[in-house]
Amino acid sequence: MQSAVKSPPSTILPMTIIGTLFFVFGFITWLNGALIPFLQIVCNLNGTEALLIAFSFYIAYVVMALPMSFVLNKLGYKNAMTFGLLLIAAGCCLFVPAAKTQTFILFITAQFVVGSGLTILQTASNPYLVKIGPSESAAARISIMGLLNKGAGWLAPMVFIALVLGDLSGITEQSIAALQEADRSAQIQQLAQSLVLPYLGMAAALVLLAVALSFSGLPELDLDVEDKKLAEYGKGKDSVLQFPQLVLGVIALFCYVGVEVIAGDTIGLAGSQLGIPGAIGLTSYTMFFMVIGYSLGLALVPRVCTQHQLLTLSSGLGIVLSIGIPFTNAESHVFASVLWGWTGIATLPDPITLIALLGLANAIVWPAVWPLALEGLGKFTARGSALLIMGIAGGAIIPLIFGFATDHFGVLNAYWTTIPCYAFILFYALKGWRLREW
Repeated sequence: MQSAVKSPPSTILPMTIIGTLFFVFGFITWLNGALIPFLQIVCNLNGTEALLIAFSFYIAYVVMALPMSFVLNKLGYKNAMTFGLLLIAAGCCLFVPAAKTQTFILFITAQFVVGSGLTILQTASNPYLVKIGPSESAAARISIMGLLNKGAGWLAPMVFIALVLGDLSGITEQSIAALQEADRSAQIQQLAQSLVLPYLGMAAALVLLAVALSFSGLPELDLDVEDKKLAEYGKGKDSVLQFPQLVLGVIALFCYVGVEVIAGDTIGLAGSQLGIPGAIGLTSYTMFFMVIGYSLGLALVPRVCTQHQLLTLSSGLGIVLSIGIPFTNAESHVFASVLWGWTGIATLPDPITLIALLGLANAIVWPAVWPLALEGLGKFTARGSALLIMGIAGGAIIPLIFGFATDHFGVLNAYWTTIPCYAFILFYALKGWRLREW
């Protein structure tokens, strides 16, 4: 009597749970795009100070990476994800005293706590996503999660406007500055108070999700067992830093997250300074193009082109757009009217449209760099993944450079600071990922 062949475990439940987490990543991360111009008004911040909101969020990925890896080893993947959700909920609760007192340092602290929770969620969920199914379909799974992530990012600013701003959605720096002192103070107080209930609601939703995750049937993973065939590629190497494709990939992701944050989080800042009504919600336009980019990646790779070929096109588009943004102004609508007429969404000024299109240039970078950087690492794959996660620190450092440039040269000219980042990603697409020896 022949024994029955054991079928591989279904990935439906794990993919559903991890997909929910990626939606949470995107929603919370891209709230920053609306939060930055909002807190700039509430706390009376300049460009550099406003971007400390993003800095405090993304620097947590560096500061907390090692502590959270220790927590991950102690708790296991499922319990670590639950802990991460509870930590984000705690950070959301900190927004309540910050809003009531309008204290910028409390907002910064809350952002750091939220970023710390996301650090452990990202560290646990990304390798889980890679290992939960066949390696040949890992890129497709990453792209699907990217669609959920950026779809949430497209939704987040609109939800922020609806729940937080309400009738004040058209407010700008200029409109606040034009008020009398007493009226301005009352308006700012009203804005700050409007944060309380939405963030308490978000904290409650995260706690419920954490409870549901802890009681779910999500299987635990043992990622210490590496595939023997892959391990042969790492033979003779005793350090993860001996793989050029990985080290250069970390730098590429550092550059990518920096320009991704600039494209998503500063479009509202740019719109506000240009006096565009509803500027706080402009992040949705960048996310709209990121969703298009992820969809194109799913459709084109590998049927029409390879990952590194699409990465080459993406980085080249980023360079062209970054060069073009400073040469446009708030009154120009020639390019934008053609594009937005095709989509039927709205008509924005040319510079805002070009900034939004950076989302299209950025979309394929994350899913393309990960498999290219980890190729051939064998037994070093897990450590390589941890290094790639730390590349997210680019979202803390590079936007600060952008903020400095904004204060000294103007917001549109500041987009030139993204050109070296796209240039390095282009180098990685053309040559960096192919290097196997220093």
